[in-house]
Amino acid sequence: MYIPKYFKVTDVEEIWDFVQKNSFGTIVTTIQGKPIATHLPLRLIQKGDDYYLTGHMAYGNPQWRTFETCEDVLVMFQGPNAYISSSWYGHEEVPTWNYQAVHVYGKAIILERDELIEELTIMLEKYEENRENPVLWDKLSPQLLDSELKGIVGFKIKVGEIQAAYKLSQNRNERDYINIINKLRNEGNPNSKQMAGLMEKRFLRGDKNDSDTEKIR
Repeated sequence: MYIPKYFKVTDVEEIWDFVQKNSFGTIVTTIQGKPIATHLPLRLIQKGDDYYLTGHMAYGNPQWRTFETCEDVLVMFQGPNAYISSSWYGHEEVPTWNYQAVHVYGKAIILERDELIEELTIMLEKYEENRENPVLWDKLSPQLLDSELKGIVGFKIKVGEIQAAYKLSQNRNERDYINIINKLRNEGNPNSKQMAGLMEKRFLRGDKNDSDTEKIR
């Protein structure tokens, strides 16, 4: 991924926090030179000094069969994104787009049945824990579970290289930066509001020049 120096993120803990909060990723591999992709919820785990992404896909999906032949797979995670109008700057400029993106490269390995069951059990707990009537692994019938297990393939990806870009107008002066936040907040678009919140959080954290919080409204 091409990352200009202003937007490059190198803090591993910050990147993993982003992955945890934006865990619906896109896995990219190739079949005979043609890129293919699958969009899936993924889980980040740490074992010793190594990190893994785990998940599962339909048995009928041909992508899992490429794991053995691909030296590395690419997994992409994205956060909110928003159009930035150049009319929000105090000088003539072209418009752009703000976004957050993380790319993870690693070797994919197929999970054994017991590993897949453990993975599914934990995933259900993660997404069902706050539900009024949570559907957990041990509440489902053995017949249903056995049938479903035959229809999916579990995998884990040992993380090798990570790349992260947060393009949040860091290269703009303070006045323009604050104005962008205010304009995004008033866009009436959920993505724009999320982007405004991210930019404001970084501003108040001191990632930009000395702040004047009263200007952010």
